[in-house]
Amino acid sequence: MNRYEEAKKLYAELGVDTDAAIKALKTVPVSLHCWQGDDVRGFDQKVDALSGGIQTTGNYPGRAGTPEELMADLDLALSLCPGTKKINLHACYAIFDEENGGWVDRDKIEPKHFKKWVDFCKERGLGADFNPTFFSHPKCDPLTLSSTNEETRRFWIEHGRACIRISEYLAKELGQPCIMNIWTGDGFKDIPADRMGPRIRYKESIDAILAEPFDFDLVKPCVESKVFGIGVEAYTVGSAEFSLSYAAANKDKCIPLMDNGHYHPTEVVSDKIPALLAFFDEIALHVTRGIRWDSDHVVLLDDETREIAKEIVRTGGIDGRVKIALDYFDASINRISAWTVGFRNMQKALLMAMVTPNNELTKLQVAGDWTELMVRQEELKTLPFGDIWDEYCKECGVPADRKWFEIVKDYEKEVLSKRG
Repeated sequence: MNRYEEAKKLYAELGVDTDAAIKALKTVPVSLHCWQGDDVRGFDQKVDALSGGIQTTGNYPGRAGTPEELMADLDLALSLCPGTKKINLHACYAIFDEENGGWVDRDKIEPKHFKKWVDFCKERGLGADFNPTFFSHPKCDPLTLSSTNEETRRFWIEHGRACIRISEYLAKELGQPCIMNIWTGDGFKDIPADRMGPRIRYKESIDAILAEPFDFDLVKPCVESKVFGIGVEAYTVGSAEFSLSYAAANKDKCIPLMDNGHYHPTEVVSDKIPALLAFFDEIALHVTRGIRWDSDHVVLLDDETREIAKEIVRTGGIDGRVKIALDYFDASINRISAWTVGFRNMQKALLMAMVTPNNELTKLQVAGDWTELMVRQEELKTLPFGDIWDEYCKECGVPADRKWFEIVKDYEKEVLSKRG
C-alpha cells in the first residue's frame, strides 16, 4: 500500500472521501493575478514607481518588462500550480501595437487591446477576471472617482465604463463569467473637513460606471473596500461600510469583494464570509497576507488562509458562490516562486478544508460538546495531509513539493538572469 492509500484509509475512518475531495477541488477556479510578475507596472504608462495608495518593495532581478516576458513567466507559474486557473488582469496591462491602432489613454481602451490576452487564455483553457486601474496615472489628482474636479471624475468614469465593455468581451470570448473589481485609493493623508462629499461623489461615479449596459450573468462588478493606504492614512473614501452598503443596495448589478489585507488587523475575513453569504448569493475574495497593514505579502498556509478556506468549503462557496482570486506582489524575491507559493498554498488550504469532517464537527457543536470538538480539531492537525496533497498534484500533472523549486531556479538561471 502506497502512502496515499494509507492516508486515504485514515481519513476514511473519519468519514472523509479523499478521492472525492481531490476530484471536487480540480473544478474550483482560483484567479492568478498577472501583476506579481512585473511589480504592478503594466504596459500603458511609463512609471518608475506606483502611486495612488500602493507600492511594491524590492528589486529582485528578472522583472518582466514586456507582454511576452510576462506571459512566459505566467506560463511557468501556471505549469507548477494544480487545479483550475483563471488570469486576473488590470486595465494597465492593455497591449498596444500597430495592428490595434497604437496607444490610447485609459478612458479610451477597448476590447481589441486585450485580444492577445484572450488568445493567451484560449490556448491554455483559462478564464479571465478584470480590474480598472485607478492608480499610477497623471489624472489621479490624487483623487479619481471622488474628485471635486468634474473633468477628472468624467475621465475615470469613462475608464470604468470601458472596463465593463472589456470584461464582457473577456467573458464572451472565454465562456466564463468575468469578475470586474472596482477599487480606488481615494482618500486623504490627514483629517478632512468633509467626509460625506467625497463619498457621495464616489457613489454617483460608480452608479455612472454601472449604468453601462452589461449582462450580470457574464460580468460580476465588485466594489472593494480598504482601511487606509499610503498617503490616505486618515480617511479612505471607499471604506468597508461604504463598499458593503453599496453592494447591498445594488445587488442586481454588483457583488461585494473582500481583500483580507483591507481591514483592521483584529478583523478576519474568514468570519465575514458566512456573514455576507447570509445576505448575498455571491461574493468575491482577494486572498493576500497583510503584515500590520495591507502589505500584500505572498500567501502562506497560515491560520487565516486556512480559516478562509474552511469557510468557503463549509458554506458551499466552492460551488461558485465565492469567487477566489489572489492579490499580492513582492519584488524582493523570485516573482515566479511568489506566484507559485501563494497559489499552491491557497489550493492546499482548500483541500485541507475539504478533507475535514465538517459535518461531524458541526454535530459536536450543535450538541454542545465543546470538549470533544476541541480534541477532534486538534487531532486533525497531525493527520498525513501531505500525502493527500501529493496525490492531488500528481493527478493534476504538476510537480510535488520539494521538486518544483528546482524548475524555477533553472528558469532564473537560463532566462531571468539575462534580462536587462
